[in-house]
Amino acid sequence: MYRIKIERDELHSRLGGGFPEGSLVLIEGENGSGKSALTQRFAYGFLMNGHTVTIISTELTVRDFIKQMYSLNYPIASFLLHNRLVFVPVYPIIGNMRNRKDFLGRLMSSPSLFKTDIIIIDTLSSLVKASLNVESRSVQLLSFFKRLMALDRTIILNVEKGVMKEEILAPFRAAANVYLETSINKIGGMVNRIAFVRRYANAQGRVENTIAFRVEAGTGIILEIMAIS
Repeated sequence: MYRIKIERDELHSRLGGGFPEGSLVLIEGENGSGKSALTQRFAYGFLMNGHTVTIISTELTVRDFIKQMYSLNYPIASFLLHNRLVFVPVYPIIGNMRNRKDFLGRLMSSPSLFKTDIIIIDTLSSLVKASLNVESRSVQLLSFFKRLMALDRTIILNVEKGVMKEEILAPFRAAANVYLETSINKIGGMVNRIAFVRRYANAQGRVENTIAFRVEAGTGIILEIMAIS
């Protein structure tokens, strides 16, 4: 079990303590629904419980990632310095974006990225949408992930809803051991985010079906006492 427990929230107790080793975790949701905030919280929880993490990001530079984590009070400098956390930014800081059609092949031919206990890709839809243009490529990538899972690696994939074609995304949904779907709930001036647990295989503890949360600077993830329907 790769545990995510930290003292200041109870997310671990809502999600069975963490994620089973060798799992594929899919987090799907619209833009702004909290996918990245959840994975950042997961990453910090993994690190605080002695696990190692690689994050492949299509959204943040190294500097932005460090600022983001510290703004949420997830201090990660020592983990970066001791190579317990590997952060891989995809987009260049300056200059034009390069062609992304070769990302899938480059991803699978970079074994050094997959030596940690947990690998987080945020977001998969942005990273390989130019490569996953046929269903067979989805199967190829899934086969690659399953080989890593056989070595007890846990893979966490963030996917933005509506970006990948349904026939391309469907195999990932079907193969996921854990499938979370995030959404935004607005009531008055309050913005809450909800994670619906659509699937959770091999749970070692109680798993709630619906987790309402918000994200606050200086605190990170704050769980609501009751889910908002």
